[in-house]
Amino acid sequence: MKILYIHQYFKTPKQYGATRSYWISQSLIAKGHKVTMLCSDPLGEIQKGIERVHVDGIDVIYIKVPYDQKMSVFRRLLAFIIFMFRSARVAFQEKNVDLVFASSVPLTIGFPALLLKKFKKIPYFFEVRNLWPEVPIQMGALNNKLVKKIAIWFEKTIYKNALHIIALSPGIVEGVMKRNIPSSKISMIPNMSKIDNFGNRPPDFNIGDKYGLKKDSFKVIYFGAMGIANGLNYIINAIELLKNDQNIEFILIGRGALRTSLEEKCKSMGLKNVCFLEGLPMKELSEIVNICDVSLVTYSNIPVFETHSPNKLFDSFSAGKPVITNTPGWIKGLVTNNNCGLFANPEKSEDLVQQILFLKENPEKCIQMGKNSRKLAETKFDKSILCEEIVNTIESISK
Repeated sequence: MKILYIHQYFKTPKQYGATRSYWISQSLIAKGHKVTMLCSDPLGEIQKGIERVHVDGIDVIYIKVPYDQKMSVFRRLLAFIIFMFRSARVAFQEKNVDLVFASSVPLTIGFPALLLKKFKKIPYFFEVRNLWPEVPIQMGALNNKLVKKIAIWFEKTIYKNALHIIALSPGIVEGVMKRNIPSSKISMIPNMSKIDNFGNRPPDFNIGDKYGLKKDSFKVIYFGAMGIANGLNYIINAIELLKNDQNIEFILIGRGALRTSLEEKCKSMGLKNVCFLEGLPMKELSEIVNICDVSLVTYSNIPVFETHSPNKLFDSFSAGKPVITNTPGWIKGLVTNNNCGLFANPEKSEDLVQQILFLKENPEKCIQMGKNSRKLAETKFDKSILCEEIVNTIESISK
């Protein structure tokens, strides 16, 4: 089959960001399918409005649509809408497409897929990474009753017309079913661990010298987006509470709307036990994660975030790191039921401090939880397992 894969934020392992669509594409190609990736160029690297290149066997069409998590809500929404219309035009020009695979967020990614089904009779799969518009509704970014009603109608329409839906968590499955979609039309296939990219080599503690980190400190890492949703102030409060412990260091890696203000806040508070790093390509990121002792997976205490399936969780499993999460729901269940980490009260940074200190003071339990994380990555969540499941789902349903 020729598959038109529409994902606005397609990334390769050489770039900073989530690489799920890259690995799925590689698995589809390995099975003999042709993949054309339709995506944006958020960094503004392409010279023309549209450029077509080949990346590791993937036929990639870049559309020049600037986007940055530091943008205002209005500007980000505008970027979604611009990509929605430009990608629809490009998708219509693509020939001999047998199937469309559209991956949200944003929800607007379903618009070109819907048009191709209506006017060219091309079926589509829809992948739901986060529940939209539920996320902006619960965060208070979508308040207008009319706009909210239109967004929910659009969500239902996208789900209803999809040949099949892939949801990344049990909570997302439930959210999709609330739109009157039968469970038989939904497959739950979560985010992926990458056991050959994280934790597959001895830690190189010399990399810490590059960033001024101590070799013998207890290192706590957060890596991922730094926006309102991610609960970084919760972590900063814990860092302040531990500022007098010279043997604990925090490494915060990522980009987002709050990155600059968080760094300035730490400077104004005189916190010297924290290091901020920009988003890094997978190889360098994995080397830094490998020298750390504990990984943090946090969100603001809003119910919809309990449904998320964060990359950093599964990468932490790959790296063999114990996880401390403040997110109830299935993430808490994964971490605590498999004894690969701890849960901290999302409203009390003091509780996060207590969990960090527990692992620091109980190194044997910290090591065992890390081993349990790695085992979970190897046996259940590695990309080799889940990509095969996705490809098999696509092939069996689209026959």
